[in-house]
Amino acid sequence: MSPVVVGVDDSEESLRAVEWAAGEAERRRRPLRILHAFIWPLLGAPLGPAPGAPPEGGLRHAAERILATAVARARAVVPDIEVTTGLPESEPATALLHHSHQAELLVVGSRGLGEVGGLLLGSVGARLGTEAACPVVVVRGSVTPRGPVVVGIADHGEREALLPFAFAHAARTANTLVLAHVSAEGPADPSRAAPPEHVLDRWQERFPAVTIVQEPLTGRPDKALMHAAAQASLLVVGSHHRHELGALMRGSVSQSVLHHATCPVAIIQVRQPAGSSRS
Repeated sequence: MSPVVVGVDDSEESLRAVEWAAGEAERRRRPLRILHAFIWPLLGAPLGPAPGAPPEGGLRHAAERILATAVARARAVVPDIEVTTGLPESEPATALLHHSHQAELLVVGSRGLGEVGGLLLGSVGARLGTEAACPVVVVRGSVTPRGPVVVGIADHGEREALLPFAFAHAARTANTLVLAHVSAEGPADPSRAAPPEHVLDRWQERFPAVTIVQEPLTGRPDKALMHAAAQASLLVVGSHHRHELGALMRGSVSQSVLHHATCPVAIIQVRQPAGSSRS
C-alpha cells in the first residue's frame, strides 16, 4: 500500500508537516513513512561520537533522534498510526523525489521557502513541486482544519488535473470546496476555467456531501489566489513546469503561492497537451 511520505529535519516546521501528514494518512487509511535525509556519509564526515564524548553523541545518533521525535509527534496526532522511518544517505530533494515514485502523497514543511536564498538556490519544497511523481503538500502558515479547500483553476487542463484531488480532500475533511477561477485580466472566462454544469454534476454525484462555491478571481493570479485562500485549510494549485528553474524564470503561479501562501499548499502536476508552449 502506497504510503504518505513526509520529509523531516530538525525544524519545528517539519514537525508540523509530520502532524499534518499523520492526519492525512489516517484520513486516507494509508501508512505513514517518515524520512530524514542523511547527507553526512556522502561528505566523509565522522558519524560516531567524538573521542571522549558520550556514546549517544555523533551525527548518526542525532539523525536517529530526529526520526524518533517525528514518530512521537505523529503518534500524538494519530496514536495507532502505522509508521515507518528511513534514513537515506542522500541530499533531501533527491531522496524525496526517489520516494515520490512509490508514495500516495509527499509532504514537507516550509522551512526556508520564503528566503531569497531559497529561491535562488532551489528549496526542497520548490523542487518537489515541479519534479515529484505524486502530489506534493507544503505545510506552511497556520493550519486551519475547518477552513475551505480552495482550488485555483485557469483552464481545462488544470480542471481535469486538480478537481479529483480537491474534491477527494474536501470530502475527507468535510470542508467546503471553493473553485477559484483565475484570469489575468478582467472577469474569469467561464469557457476556460469554470467547469460546465455537467462536469460539476458528475463530481457532485460522486461526492454528494461536498458543498461547492464558485468564485471568479481577477488581477494577478497568485495574489488573487492567496487572498481567496486566506482562511483555507488547503490551497490546491497546478504546476505546468518540469524543472524549478523554468518555473521561477517564467513566474509560475504555483511557485509564487508556495513561497507566500498562509496555508498549506498542494501542488498537482498538470500534463500539457502536445505542442503546448504554456509557461
